[in-house]
Amino acid sequence: MSLYSETPSTALLPSGFADLLPGEAEAEARGIASVMEAFSRHGYQRVRPPLLEFETSLLGGAGESLAPQTFRLMDPNSHRMMALRPDMTTQIARIAGVRLQDAPRPLRLSYSGSCIVVGTPGREADRQISQAGIELIGPDSAQADAEVVALGAKALAELGIEGVSFDLSMPALALGLIEGVIPEDDREPLLHALDRKDASAVAELGGVIAGMLAVMLRAAGPADRALDLLAELDYPEEIAGHFERLAASVAAIRERSPDLRLTIDPVDFRGWRYHTGLCVTVFSISSREELGRGGRYLAGQEPACGLTLRPQALLRAAPASASRPRCYVPVDLDARSLSGLHETGYATVSALSHDEDLAQQARHLRCTHVWKDGAASPL
Repeated sequence: MSLYSETPSTALLPSGFADLLPGEAEAEARGIASVMEAFSRHGYQRVRPPLLEFETSLLGGAGESLAPQTFRLMDPNSHRMMALRPDMTTQIARIAGVRLQDAPRPLRLSYSGSCIVVGTPGREADRQISQAGIELIGPDSAQADAEVVALGAKALAELGIEGVSFDLSMPALALGLIEGVIPEDDREPLLHALDRKDASAVAELGGVIAGMLAVMLRAAGPADRALDLLAELDYPEEIAGHFERLAASVAAIRERSPDLRLTIDPVDFRGWRYHTGLCVTVFSISSREELGRGGRYLAGQEPACGLTLRPQALLRAAPASASRPRCYVPVDLDARSLSGLHETGYATVSALSHDEDLAQQARHLRCTHVWKDGAASPL
C-alpha cells in the first residue's frame, strides 16, 4: 500500500503553499547558489537563522512591524508562543547584535532560506517565499549604501536578468515635511493621496507644504532629473540632510556601477516599516513583479543596510537555463567513465540490472543520452 493515495484529502495543500517539481526545484536551487556565490565572492559570510523562534525574540523591537504577517504556534515543551519568520532581516540583526557582537565591523553577512507569511485575504498565492540577501552592518555612509546596491546588481547579472532598475526612495524626506506641519489626525488622507499619486488631493490636503509635495510627485522618475527637481526645494534644516544623503548615495552608486539604471520616487512609503534611510526596490523590464527590496535600518543599535532578493521572482525574470543532459548508463559502468560524464556536465541515471535494454529504458525515463560504445550517445 502506498504511503499516500491520490485523493482530494491528501493531495490538497493549504492556500499559498505549493510543491516544486523536479525541474522547478532544481532551477530554484541553481539560482540561489548563483546568487549566494556572488555574495560570497565579495566577502559576505553566510549565516543560517532558524525558521522558528520565540515570539518575543522574533517580533521584538523592529520586528514588531512584522507581527500582522506572522504565523504563531505554541511550543509543546516550554508552552511559550513561537513564531515562524515572515522575513529574515530582523534575525540577521539579532545574530549580529548577540552572537557576533565581538566580530569586527563592518560586518558583512549573507543568507538564504524560506519564510512563511500570513498573506492578505484574497492574495494568498505566495505564503511560503524564498529569500536570499545581504546585510552590511556597522557603517552609515553613502558608500555602504552603494556597495549593497552594486552587489545586488552583480548578483542579478549572474542570472542573466536584463533591464534591471533600482528604484530609490528616502521616506524620511517627505514624512519629515509632513510630520513637521500636518496635524497627526490629518496625515493619513494625505499619505493615501501621495501613495495614489493624486496631485489634486495633495494640493487640497497639503496645506503650506502642498507646493513642495507637488514637486516631489513630479520628481518621480530617472534619478538625475529627480535630484535636479528636489534640489530646488527649500528644506527645513532638520530634514535637509536626508536630501543630501540621497544625492550622495546616488553619486556613490554611479561611481561603482555607472551603467546601472536608477530611478527615484520621493513619495514611496509602502512597505518600509522599519527602515530609517535610503530604501531600494528592484525591478526588471522582463518582469512585472518586484525582484527584491531593501535599505537602511537599525540592527539593534547599529546602523545597517541590506538587500533581500526573491529567488522565485528572479527565476521568472531570468532566461530559462538549459537542463542538464541525462545519460542512462549500465549498472556496472566503471568509476572513471562515470566521473568523466559528470565532469563534462552530464547527470547519470544508472540501470538497476545487467539485462536491461539500455536505449529503451533511457527513452522511458526521458534521458537525453545513453551509454553506447564507450561514450554518451544522443537519443
